[in-house]
Amino acid sequence: MPRLPYLPQDTAEPADIVASIRKRRGGKLYNLDRMLLYSPGLAAGWNGLFDAVRGDRMALSPRLRELAICLVAILNRADYELHHHAPLFLAAGGTQAQLDALRGFEDAQRLAEAFEGDDLAVIRLAREMTRGVAVSDRTFTALRTALGDDRKVVEAIGTIAAYNMVSRVLVALDVQPESE
Repeated sequence: MPRLPYLPQDTAEPADIVASIRKRRGGKLYNLDRMLLYSPGLAAGWNGLFDAVRGDRMALSPRLRELAICLVAILNRADYELHHHAPLFLAAGGTQAQLDALRGFEDAQRLAEAFEGDDLAVIRLAREMTRGVAVSDRTFTALRTALGDDRKVVEAIGTIAAYNMVSRVLVALDVQPESE
């Protein structure tokens, strides 16, 4: 059970914010949105941030983005986040075997068998940022080398930071996946 009741699915106010969220979500309000709308200003800012992070203006590939998001969800035990992003990772070219390997993120050998190059650099980054916040010079250099583009480096860091925020809200409020 969530820690606060979800606002109703037919929530319509504030109209401009709700309409913007529904537009980004394909007409729906997700359970997370129904929590965030307790604070319209937060919901509006959140919607704008995630429109940018998940939008088509990013140079970072959707597959690497979803890989990072899935690992953040696993590390933070944010089941809602993983529920929504595992299918996106698979749709972007990831495999079920890779998702399974992420779940065993402490097993370096298993990760090395399932992933390579830029994947492993993003995994190391996500693990360091999520677990300890600070990123070692070694990890940063490996990421920069693997991605080969400083824009992608910033976008990977921004994505991981943003989805750590998401997972912390989800876990603190105990937001549950939508029932189909």
